[in-house]
Amino acid sequence: MFSKDRWKEILEVLSSNMLRTIATAFGVGWGIFILIILLAAGKGLENGIRQDFNGVATNTMFMWTETTSMAYQGLPEGRNFNFKLEDVDLLRRNVPELRIISPRNSLRQSVGDNVIRGMESGQYRVFGDYPEIIQQNPIYTAHGRFFNHNDIKEKRKVVVIGDGIRQDLYEEDEEVLGTYLKISGVNFMVVGTYKEKTSNGGGENSQREIFMPFTTFSQAFNRSDNVGWMALTAKDGSSISELTSTILNTVKQSRKVHPDDERAIGFFDLYEQFNRVESLFGALQFIAYFVGILVLLSGIIGVSNIMLIVIKERTKEIGIRRALGENPWSIKLQILMESIFLTIISGMTGIVFGALFIYAVNALLASVGPVDMFINPSVSLGVVLSALIILVVSGLLAGFIPANKAIKVRPIEALRTE
Repeated sequence: MFSKDRWKEILEVLSSNMLRTIATAFGVGWGIFILIILLAAGKGLENGIRQDFNGVATNTMFMWTETTSMAYQGLPEGRNFNFKLEDVDLLRRNVPELRIISPRNSLRQSVGDNVIRGMESGQYRVFGDYPEIIQQNPIYTAHGRFFNHNDIKEKRKVVVIGDGIRQDLYEEDEEVLGTYLKISGVNFMVVGTYKEKTSNGGGENSQREIFMPFTTFSQAFNRSDNVGWMALTAKDGSSISELTSTILNTVKQSRKVHPDDERAIGFFDLYEQFNRVESLFGALQFIAYFVGILVLLSGIIGVSNIMLIVIKERTKEIGIRRALGENPWSIKLQILMESIFLTIISGMTGIVFGALFIYAVNALLASVGPVDMFINPSVSLGVVLSALIILVVSGLLAGFIPANKAIKVRPIEALRTE
């Protein structure tokens, strides 16, 4: 196998008709190139989508009230209602699998600015929350602190603002902590700023929200014990999707909603959506391998056909070698090595060009900035090693039929061939 003469013969055979060899090699190289590009594109999409979920408690559902569609216990159809703080305690008792229950309130967006600081003003979303909400949102405290349970207990008028609001209402080097904002006519002290954990940005509203203690919000904006909506996260080992029916039945009973009324309470199951995305990643990877291997297979068939032509052209040579007593296995090995060598060289060329293409795409993304839902397209070392294994196996398959045909040539018939 490592004979110098054997490798010299392989190079002579492949270089005897260079145009044919290059055309054949292109099919294999193009197949590997397409496979790598498809896998890299799928990985880039996966990275982008996962980045959007970064920092989010994916085992979470969001629940809010709507209008009842069925009369129940003397209450009319079409009734509007609210969750109450007592529903939070009820859920904790009835659904112990829940790890976090975050009741939330928010100010409705209206015409005109609702936040004023000095001569600057803007319109922003304002939330009343519990401290646990930071575990469910893709945000982190950039400066200062997030509010805590002492703030909740003492109903302190403190807020945490997004970095986008800081840019809107403050000078570049101006100190933010300890300053005051007037929100819908009420003054609040800024104790912290937050940033998002995602790097894709969120358009004009990115990092432009305000968080304050739930109790402070309720007192300042006269919400009593009403809860606008809830964010609920299940414990590890439990699925929020499996708990949904129990959660809905519990609050329906508490709010005197008909058990069969499916329109009274709206909810969004983030865990279910995340699982769908996970399934999408698997489907994309399957499609990439399927399409890439099909393209590669067409190249392998080309290699096999060319090797058959080469055997046809060398029939007399093979007959002479057989007549001189060369072992049939030696001839078969020669054909297999030629096929594998051609396949690996052309495949490695495809890998190199694929790597250069991916490098160029990443350089372009770095120069123009992040693209929504598409980050760092790449392939792992495992993919490259898998491609090499595919190339070796493909080379063996491509050379197997021609090699068998070569050793079946009878010396006397081969010598008669003109």
